Amino acid sequence: MKIIPKTALIFILMLFSTMAASAEPLTYALKVDGLACPFCTFGIEKQLGKIDGVDKLTTDLDSGVVLMTMKDGILLDKTKAEKAVEQAGFTLRGLEQVKTPASNVIEK
Repeated sequence: MKIIPKTALIFILMLFSTMAASAEPLTYALKVDGLACPFCTFGIEKQLGKIDGVDKLTTDLDSGVVLMTMKDGILLDKTKAEKAVEQAGFTLRGLEQVKTPASNVIEK
């Protein structure tokens, strides 16, 4: 039986932990100007939902923020998000990755 050196074992463990962490779903907060009613919510979620890799969306009209959770390991392309928001008739004023418990996000 061949024994693996400690440094190689540590490297392998770090590699697997990095791979597992990168496969977690990412949530983004999109700050959108112009959201005022349930029809606005429908329109923005319809356009954002067309982006490949979107898993969940929820919109807070009071704050003008759309929380967008991507499928495991998929990153949101800011250009695609901007285009989708504009196509829905709104303005994207900010986008940032956030840590959100899954219980706070409603499935689309």
